[in-house]
Amino acid sequence: MGYSRLVRVGSHLYVSGTTATGDDGKLVGEGDPYVQAIQALTNIETALHRAGARLSDIVRTRIYVTNIDQWEEIGRAHCSFFGEIRPATSMVQVSRLIDPDMLVEIEAEGLIAKTGD
Repeated sequence: MGYSRLVRVGSHLYVSGTTATGDDGKLVGEGDPYVQAIQALTNIETALHRAGARLSDIVRTRIYVTNIDQWEEIGRAHCSFFGEIRPATSMVQVSRLIDPDMLVEIEAEGLIAKTGD
């Protein structure tokens, strides 16, 4: 679903700022920060799976929002993906995102543990 750019350098994962875009490139959840956060996180999860990683490999997320008063809805969406994982997280209000209808953008960083040592 949607688009998310992931760069892997050794065991380190870097997911670029990801928004609520669907497979067709169009915004999902216009006006709804919860739906947009869910879509962005789904896009991140898809990118991780394509790289052979999973949500539990994520150690840090950064959430950019256009209205910090919507933090509870966005936080609830984040928790639905990362509940037990609990990565270090920041949520920051910005004046706008690339599309004026976008309310949320999320970055993620991860570390894949070595196996077989």
